[in-house]
Amino acid sequence: MWSHNHWQHTVYGHHTSSQRLARYAEIFNTVEGNTTFYATPSLQQAQIWRNAVNDNFRFTFKLPKYITHELMLQDANIAVQQFFSAMAPLIDVTGIWKIQLPASFSPQHLPILAQFLTQVPQGLNYGVEVRHQAFFAKGDAERDLNRLLIDYQCNRIIMDTRPVFAAPPTTEAVIDAHQKKPKVPVHAIATAQHPVVRFIGHPQAEANVHFFQNWLKQLPLWIAQGKQPYLFIHTPDNQDAPQLAVDLYRLLQQQLMHTTAPLNDINLLAQHQDATAQMGFDL
Repeated sequence: MWSHNHWQHTVYGHHTSSQRLARYAEIFNTVEGNTTFYATPSLQQAQIWRNAVNDNFRFTFKLPKYITHELMLQDANIAVQQFFSAMAPLIDVTGIWKIQLPASFSPQHLPILAQFLTQVPQGLNYGVEVRHQAFFAKGDAERDLNRLLIDYQCNRIIMDTRPVFAAPPTTEAVIDAHQKKPKVPVHAIATAQHPVVRFIGHPQAEANVHFFQNWLKQLPLWIAQGKQPYLFIHTPDNQDAPQLAVDLYRLLQQQLMHTTAPLNDINLLAQHQDATAQMGFDL
């Protein structure tokens, strides 16, 4: 999440590990909380996280894998209630609740997803990440998925893994990323007000500029339409993710300067202190 030992000298300075979130929130404006995918925090822990950030900070939390992968969204009412009860202190500062589905969640399961979206707390922003290949084939399955998400005003999470798969698997971090990240086409569609892009970067920083060119065009278009996209910048081991986010954001800032879209209407994970808009990186 927001805690990474490698960033001690670049992000946290003299701050202790228990102060990292508070320090992070002083510099950045949003982060992906991946920890909830593996375990739901206690109400006490959720309150500690809430107390560490300001009112303008935005988390994005994954729903537990018990709900998304083990139950496959079925018979999950009690688990959903327990999760959101534990997360109650963080409701007002969570921008997107992520529903990451396994590759085994196929087109035949779409009615289950539709039913599930009626059972989660309403009035919140949700994002769905699918990995079944049929949802990327531009056929009936993908059209049905997109229509469902539009109908329920749920954001489709877009994975851009082109950069990391362009890297040769010569390091442990890249090999691990190749094994765990989905190799799927990039379909830039906004099904709701907060399109979510997860950009998995190449370990060589300069190689990412080529892959980022289309986002330099698409993100300003969404902003001009009144949408507020979330862009998460990863690297295979995340050690250099903050710097990559800064570098890519500078390119985006230059592009936005030539549009009518206000710069403060985009959430990129990891805000650069000298930038006039918010940006950041994913952990």
